[in-house]
Amino acid sequence: MTTSALDETRTDGESAPQPAEGIVAGKAFTWLLLICGALGLLASFIITDDKFKLLQAKVDGKTYTPACSLNPIISCGNVMQSDQAHVFGFQNPIIGLVAYPVLITLAAGMLAGARYKAWFWYGLQAGGLFGVVFVSWLQYQTIYNINAICLWCCLAWVVTIATFWYTAVHNIRHGLYRVPAKARALVLEFHWVVPVLWYGVIILLILTHFWYYWKTVI
Repeated sequence: MTTSALDETRTDGESAPQPAEGIVAGKAFTWLLLICGALGLLASFIITDDKFKLLQAKVDGKTYTPACSLNPIISCGNVMQSDQAHVFGFQNPIIGLVAYPVLITLAAGMLAGARYKAWFWYGLQAGGLFGVVFVSWLQYQTIYNINAICLWCCLAWVVTIATFWYTAVHNIRHGLYRVPAKARALVLEFHWVVPVLWYGVIILLILTHFWYYWKTVI
């Protein structure tokens, strides 16, 4: 069996030992976290900036159309002005403006050779779990209730899912999650299958729900 594309790892069915001084992340996983953090921060910043412009235009008695509002379906403005856009009492992208820089900082530390204890990796997984549950809820709300898609929100969905899944792969690789040897080998060898299927389902839901519109532009 070949080594995983995301790190060199043992595939003999045994969990990798956990160093007493902490676990160091592989370069591929570290770069993935860094890129996901940067893209997530970009998406959060642009959404927040557009929201400020929408509010300012409303105060000035004007209208503002975000650049990513391309048609009745791909309409960031409709999503930004929905009730779901501030579910916790403040604008959702503020969460991203806090969380993604943390991810970037952690990845920078990993690139410098930082090692982190098991509790750190469990914490990162917990944060990823919150993020992926939240964006899954937003996906449902966006597709079926708001009936509009925000491209920058989609970018945040993509990086959040990738962060959650590959943190899980990392934790399985280093024995933080005890899984059967065969299951562990499959995860490490075919780690790409889960995100590909995950993204595929989201795309399929968008295509089928809005097919009434897509068929008019084909």
